[in-house]
Amino acid sequence: MRAGSPRLLREINDRAAIDALLRDGPLTRSELEYAIGLSKPATAQLLARLEEEGVVVREGLRGGGRGPRAQLWAVKGAVAHVAAIDLTPRGVDIAIADISGGVLTEYRQAVPPRGTADEVLTNFRHATAAACEAAGLTLKDLRHVVVGTPGAINPRTGHLWFAPHLPGWEGFDMPGRISTELGVPVTIENDVNLVALEEMIAGQATAARSFVMVWLDHGIGGAIVVDRKLLRGATGGAGEIDWMHVPDRASADTGIPATGTRFGDLVSSPNVVKLAKAYGIAARNGWTAVTKAVGMMAEKETSEQQQGEQFLTDLARRVATGVAGVVSVVDPELVLLCGKTGLAGGETLCRLISAELRDMVVPRTPVAFSALAGNAVRAGALHSALAVVREQVFGLTGDITEPSRQLDASGDGDGVQIVT
Repeated sequence: MRAGSPRLLREINDRAAIDALLRDGPLTRSELEYAIGLSKPATAQLLARLEEEGVVVREGLRGGGRGPRAQLWAVKGAVAHVAAIDLTPRGVDIAIADISGGVLTEYRQAVPPRGTADEVLTNFRHATAAACEAAGLTLKDLRHVVVGTPGAINPRTGHLWFAPHLPGWEGFDMPGRISTELGVPVTIENDVNLVALEEMIAGQATAARSFVMVWLDHGIGGAIVVDRKLLRGATGGAGEIDWMHVPDRASADTGIPATGTRFGDLVSSPNVVKLAKAYGIAARNGWTAVTKAVGMMAEKETSEQQQGEQFLTDLARRVATGVAGVVSVVDPELVLLCGKTGLAGGETLCRLISAELRDMVVPRTPVAFSALAGNAVRAGALHSALAVVREQVFGLTGDITEPSRQLDASGDGDGVQIVT
């Protein structure tokens, strides 16, 4: 196509208008005119053309001030639909959304992680179909599905590994089989990677070029971002810090061998509970123990204040020991704590971890906790799915903080989607 041809210019202007409407929500003609830099007649012609093509719709009026109310324009959400799914050992948490990002339904269902491949896949399909039905859709209406899951997906085989808590999902081409089961292109992504993506979009890392995320919850995980790109590694295992063997540098003896153990075991909820018990703090899980200790530290010059501080300092030392190697190699701008245990510690735990890191590594990396609300895994999956579909439908290739580039097994852009 000849550079500067009318057709090319129309396509560029159309994409700019659609991008503005998706980014800023419904706009009046004059607001869109200002956003994309076109004249009043050119913007009116653009909107008429996109309305005729079924891409934009009239969406109410904007009132206020003197004079007539102005017509609002929005991208037609029904152009395409996506599903974002958080797959955990406890079940699935599904959001069905239209291409504008409007969530049509949220659906949760217990899906046992154990069983044969056929059994877990059938249960997964039934849950996804039920979510679609709740949104007034069918599986055929979905354009793309992104699934966040613990563990790592090998980009060459599609096999899930490092996920012993999801035994039924191991040993087969996960994106390929799910795609066949649903009849929809599917991307599988590590759950903590999706949280890191969401942090770059709407969290603490919107301005960070590089950061390390540590997920402290039922399970332990990590994600590494360098130059606004998720680091996945050759086999998809980058950031799986839970499997690192590290020493226990806590002062209290909780029965962990002096030679150390897996980082994931060291800061797992049961071992955080044991550590808290060594300081006289009783709790059923790690985040409750941390919450209690933070409250105890607010008590000035009491034995409880000392108990809480000593426990949190030991926990901070454990976390810092596992993170120190990554910080030394990557030298990130930020370490982010996520997950229930990490969030329970808040600024207090962040401050203690930062102090411990200063004694272990050269970089002086600040530590912060996530400010994301709701299911961040599902939110990251939704942003990733929307990025894929908006590129397919509208040709929008704008960087939403680098969602993973999607390639299919054959390389021709159709069919099963595999993260690379």
